[in-house]
Amino acid sequence: MRSHLLNDTTTESYRRSVTEGVERVARKLATTRGPFTGVTPSELAPAVDAVDLDRPLGDASAALDELEDVYLRDAVYFHHPRYLAHLNCPVVIPAVLGEAVLSAVNSSLDTWDQSAGGTLIERKLIDWTTRRIGLGPLADGVFTSGGTQSNLQALLLAREETGTTDLSKLRIFSSECSHFSVQKSARLLGLGRDAVVSVPVDRNRRMQSVVLAAELEACRAEGLIPMAIVATAGTTDFGSIDPLPEIANLAAEYGAWMHVDAAYGCGLLASRTRRHLLDGIERADSVTVDYHKSFFQPVSSSAVLVRDGATLRHATYHADYLNPLPQALGSARAGGTPSTLAEKIPNQVDKSLQTTRRFDALKLWMTLRVMGADGIGELFDEVCGLAREGFELLAADPRYDVVVEPQLSTLVYRYVPEAVTDPADIDRANLYARKALFASGEAVVAGTKVDGRQYLKFTLLNPETTPADIAAVLDLIAGHAEQYLGENLVHA
Repeated sequence: MRSHLLNDTTTESYRRSVTEGVERVARKLATTRGPFTGVTPSELAPAVDAVDLDRPLGDASAALDELEDVYLRDAVYFHHPRYLAHLNCPVVIPAVLGEAVLSAVNSSLDTWDQSAGGTLIERKLIDWTTRRIGLGPLADGVFTSGGTQSNLQALLLAREETGTTDLSKLRIFSSECSHFSVQKSARLLGLGRDAVVSVPVDRNRRMQSVVLAAELEACRAEGLIPMAIVATAGTTDFGSIDPLPEIANLAAEYGAWMHVDAAYGCGLLASRTRRHLLDGIERADSVTVDYHKSFFQPVSSSAVLVRDGATLRHATYHADYLNPLPQALGSARAGGTPSTLAEKIPNQVDKSLQTTRRFDALKLWMTLRVMGADGIGELFDEVCGLAREGFELLAADPRYDVVVEPQLSTLVYRYVPEAVTDPADIDRANLYARKALFASGEAVVAGTKVDGRQYLKFTLLNPETTPADIAAVLDLIAGHAEQYLGENLVHA
């Protein structure tokens, strides 16, 4: 069995196996004719169930053959231009190269003695991102598994910065379109059911700062503590960006921690034409970024950034076997005498909620070293421009109602047949159309609710998608919806 360990004696086997795997994926990417095959759970489950994990195949080629049947053939392929559903991006090749390297070397980014140069690379990328945001000279941060973890850590820091032990008094303010992880984080942090105050949005689905001001004043009047305001820079459903400057002013006035969830909108940090949409983000106390959304990185690649690196101490715990306290006392950012500097060890676990952690930063590093920030920004600008063209198509199409003009690359719309007046019938037609389209494998779109009604959603993150693709998918949706209404309303 030692022949399967990656070491100095098995490099040829490693090269052959990885090359064969890459070739299989490359062939699949080259020959995929749709984003999905339409396979159902009941159809695919028997193939997976038939695999006996206690009887190994003993051969990488045989395992890849089997993988074709249980995964590769029926995977949902985000690189296809008619995958238009969720915040999943096609990935750039330099990042995939980074993924191959980091998986083989298998560094763990918790301590220096498990990662060495990887620690410094991650720290440099954190500094690069905080400069792009404009957080100032004391800024710091750490890579995370995704936006949910980043939001959780940011709100943990906000909770601790209040200095109160009476958690029942703490309140978090976020828009009604904010990510569900805000509510989830509040529960995980031991706050009450009423801790999250949902602030209404305007017709562009942006937080209403006037209402936020009133809610903050009511909070103060009731003797409660405005722990944090979560502004969203790119809501999941609409791609809307809350009014960051106004929110920053209110956060300063009421002493609340300002967190910006820019998991989606962080791609604007690399844009040469749309960066102004994030004006005000530089005043945040913390920011979430998901490189695996609008930086075109493989999952996972995310980070939480903070204005004052000292606040990360709230996530720090010491263990003698891992990051003993004497090492921390000589941290690089604290300075010190030569004797203490000789002992300083840059351990990333001191900043993270995770212990063992992948070297995901390498993917972004390789991307920047090959493509540069402008290359990433151009890709994100393309999909934002595409959304604008898609909006114009929808607005001109009498079959559809589109909710808001896009700020980023999301379009929310609804098939509205002229002859059908019952909103419930229209809801069912839209829901059916989405499911039927997915089952056909011709395209994948998302669904959501707007004011209680069923809507559909394009999340455009593929620069290879064209307006013609959008128009074709709209025709497919209309066809499925019309079929449903024709079959069901006639027989009703």
